[in-house]
Amino acid sequence: MRESIEHVVVVGGGSAGWLVAGVLAAEHPRLTVTLVESPGVPPIGVGEGTWPSMRETLQRIGVSEAAFLRECDAAFKQGSRFDGWVDGSARDTYFHPFSLPQGYGDANLAAAWQAAHRAVPFADLVSYQPHLCLQGRAPKQPQTPEYAGVANYGYHLDAGKFGAFLQRHCIDRLRVRHVLAHVVDVLPHTEGQRSGDIAALATREAGIVEGDLFVDCTGMASLLLGRHYGVPLVSQRGVLFNDRALAVQVPYATPDTPIASQTTSTAQAHGWIWDIGLPTRRGIGYVYSSAHTSDDAAARLLSAYLDATGVAGSVPAPRKIAFDPGYRARFWERNAVAIGLSSGFIEPLEASALALVELSASWLADDLPATRAQMDTVATRFNEAFTYRWERIIDFLKLHYVLSRRTDSSYWHDHRAAHTQSARLRELLALWRTRAPSRRDFPRIEEIFPSASWQYVLYGMGFRPEFPERASDLPVQADAFFREAARLAARMLPQLPANREMLDHIRRYGMSAG
Repeated sequence: MRESIEHVVVVGGGSAGWLVAGVLAAEHPRLTVTLVESPGVPPIGVGEGTWPSMRETLQRIGVSEAAFLRECDAAFKQGSRFDGWVDGSARDTYFHPFSLPQGYGDANLAAAWQAAHRAVPFADLVSYQPHLCLQGRAPKQPQTPEYAGVANYGYHLDAGKFGAFLQRHCIDRLRVRHVLAHVVDVLPHTEGQRSGDIAALATREAGIVEGDLFVDCTGMASLLLGRHYGVPLVSQRGVLFNDRALAVQVPYATPDTPIASQTTSTAQAHGWIWDIGLPTRRGIGYVYSSAHTSDDAAARLLSAYLDATGVAGSVPAPRKIAFDPGYRARFWERNAVAIGLSSGFIEPLEASALALVELSASWLADDLPATRAQMDTVATRFNEAFTYRWERIIDFLKLHYVLSRRTDSSYWHDHRAAHTQSARLRELLALWRTRAPSRRDFPRIEEIFPSASWQYVLYGMGFRPEFPERASDLPVQADAFFREAARLAARMLPQLPANREMLDHIRRYGMSAG
């Protein structure tokens, strides 16, 4: 029995499985990577938004950005827009852009905004990017090289096409071995120091598939971590109530309809609706709490939203997705690690699902144990790091709810109840009454959300602190940064093409490699 880690078996395909396989194979050319997936199993397919980190991930595995945009029906995403979250009024809207505020960390922007500019939405004052989004601008110009940007950006994409695209790339370019077979049993080692480790998978069509390390990308089934090892799910149903989604894909009214530069999240009485623009269609879905509304009522509300936003003609029946919000008590157990939906899932607000896949795949590739003796140490670190990340994601999403002043249903009242909030979030909100979120609140090198993101949401949701005057506030410098953001917006708007114009250019001519 060999001690070295020479063969990694990824169980499950889709975006998660193929991203993990690709990152591992690209980083470790001598490593044997096998992906086993059941034939004919469709992906969940709701993870259509990414963070800017996806640019680095695609570069890392050697993907052409132009090919990715063409083949995955992908578009640019520059952040999120939240409509109706504060009080549901007609003017209730704010942005969480991907770009940091101008001068962030060099002056107390929040204090200067609060003192002299509070009538202006915080993000609109400190960043040029909301103005680009409002005008539907692309984050780059035709001459901008692949993966470079005038403004920071991620992507909207077709999840099914993305998984197929990654599969082709991993097989053809990265030598990942692909096994189409149904897993019928998980075979453990029964003797020696590795007793209890997974030795192999028994499959119906391909026989026995042995490996040294197994990655569980089997989705909500969680075949290895959940079923085989019995690692429980830490439920978050009492914190984030949403446990259902209705998703539908709809065409544009005309082929030249502008493509939105952001994900739009519109609050409803018992949840919220996402609206994502791709080159050929819109992806729309209603995320809601089954404890607060019925599936039929949710379907009627989604239908009303489609009518109100210009969807004409026949619309396919929405796909219903049920999920148990939560995450695994451990993500790495013995020689198996869960990545993607097998590790947990919560509502898609702020699009953290694919980002967690990227972070997990990167960690695994960067810290891949050379031997079985090293694995337990790496697993302990992985579990601690990703438990922390899940907790911070949940706090960040909860922030959107606890600050809402909506009163149209018990859903929003229940979200504001103190017992549904973590002690850490309550402590932070108390601190932020007199100071802005800062790097001291989130001290890790690889924080899941930077303190700037917390400021965008905190102040976008109407949180109004009382800042004591400090010598380090530097209000004159802060005002200069506000003017710089305005100048950048004024200069970028006429120079950047519309999203559809830029994407059409890329489809015809590609992009320079840089």
